[in-house]
Amino acid sequence: MSQKPSFTEEQEFWNKGYELVIGMDEVGRGAFAGPVLVGAVIFSKDSYTSRSILDEVKDSKQLSSKSRQKLNTLIKRLVLFSTTAEISVSIINRLGIGKATQMAFRKAIKTILERFPNKRKFVLVDGFHIKYFKGIGLKNQKGIIRGDQKSFSIAAASIIAKVERDNIMEQLHKKYPQYGFAKHKGYGTKQHQMAIKKYGLSMLHRMSFNLQKFLI
Repeated sequence: MSQKPSFTEEQEFWNKGYELVIGMDEVGRGAFAGPVLVGAVIFSKDSYTSRSILDEVKDSKQLSSKSRQKLNTLIKRLVLFSTTAEISVSIINRLGIGKATQMAFRKAIKTILERFPNKRKFVLVDGFHIKYFKGIGLKNQKGIIRGDQKSFSIAAASIIAKVERDNIMEQLHKKYPQYGFAKHKGYGTKQHQMAIKKYGLSMLHRMSFNLQKFLI
């Protein structure tokens, strides 16, 4: 049973004088098709006391689609600020998923830097540090393994990013219905693998993922 996320990490950095503590997480990194997205969420020192309203918040992968939709609305209503950043398949195919994911993190933080230029900021990232994080650097970020199970802000960021990406994949399903994107959201399910074998690869597929093996 996974632990419930809390504001322990956020509180540590609020106590150190950081005005904004930003939780960030990516979704779609392991998918066979579609973009990668990063979510970023900022709870204020005061608004986090509304946690009782968001008692269901946890790692987005452990929630039903209906629960994520509901929590997405609540999170956006309560946070000081939230944003998502999307990196397209064409960029993923050109640079690789690792560099593309890092780019999504930098794109999301750029939005926050522009919105809050003079605030002292600290970033909590699910997983590992982000390289070349302009305006943040290494000293103002912390990578937390399984952060979406530990940090409330990271868990909330994973939810808004997951809902946004699922919506994108459902729209793309209308253009490419044969692949079943509305159901599996581009991940490598058996259904998706069989569709690749039957219909080949589309412009939405990540060629750098060696998906050609499913054509055999």
